[in-house]
Amino acid sequence: MITSATARPDESQTAPIGAIRDYWNTHIHDQEITTHPAGTKEYFDELDAYRFEKLDYLPQLVNFAGYSGKELLEVGCGVGIDLVRFARGGAFVTGIDLAESSIELARRNFENNSLSADLRLMNGEAMAFPDNRFDVVYAHGVLQYTSVPEQMIREIHRVLRPGGEAILMVYNTRSWLPATSRLTKVDLEHEGAPAFRTFTIGQFEALLRPFSSSRIVPERFPVKTRLHHGWKAALYNEVFVNLFNLLPDSLVRPLGWHLMAFATK
Repeated sequence: MITSATARPDESQTAPIGAIRDYWNTHIHDQEITTHPAGTKEYFDELDAYRFEKLDYLPQLVNFAGYSGKELLEVGCGVGIDLVRFARGGAFVTGIDLAESSIELARRNFENNSLSADLRLMNGEAMAFPDNRFDVVYAHGVLQYTSVPEQMIREIHRVLRPGGEAILMVYNTRSWLPATSRLTKVDLEHEGAPAFRTFTIGQFEALLRPFSSSRIVPERFPVKTRLHHGWKAALYNEVFVNLFNLLPDSLVRPLGWHLMAFATK
C-alpha cells in the first residue's frame, strides 16, 4: 500500500474489503446534489451534468468516443456515469463494483439509455476474468479507496491485453485541495471512507511499474462548488476560484487534485 505519509505503512492501515463494500453501499458519489428520485433518467442526467461540470478536464483528456469496437472494463464503475459515455461511443463495456447498490443503479442507468453492458458485483483486487481479456481498463478515482492498491494494479495489468491501455486516477498529496481543506476545516469528500489515501507523483509512478510505459497528468483545478453552502462556500466560489485561475499554468500545473495516468501494458 502507498499513502501520502509513507510508501509502506503498517498493516493496520489496510482496510478490510468488507468494510469498504459496506461504506460504498450507502454512499453514492455526488448523490447530495440530486433532486430527482434515485434510478430515474433525470437522476442520472443530474449526476452526469454535475460530474462533468466539476471534472471539466475529463472529456478533454479521455475521448469517450474513441474506443469504438474495443473491449473496455471499468473497475469501480459506480452508477455507470462514465461507462455510459464509453458505451455511447461504441465500446463493448464491462463494469464491476464492490457495492451492490451501485451495480443495481448502473443497470437502471443503462436501461434508461437503451445501452448494453456486462455489469458485475466484483472485487477489483481479485477479478474473475482471464488474463489478457480487455483492450482498455478504466479506473477513475478507485485506487485511493481500495484496500491494497498494488494488488489492484496487478489485477488491472493482468486482465489487459498486451499493448492495452490503463486509464487511472488518484488524488495528489501535494495539491491545492488538501491545503484548502486544512485551512477551512472542511473535510475532503469521502475522507472518512475505510480506505482513503493520496499519492505523490513519485509514488504513483512507482505504483505503475508493472506497465511498459506510463504518463501522468495533474488535473482538476478549482471550479465553483454546488456541494457546499454558507460563507465558506461563497468565499471559495467568488474569491479563491477566480484568484487561483489567474495564476500562471506553469506554477499550478503540478498542484492538480487529480493525477491522471495513461499506462500501456
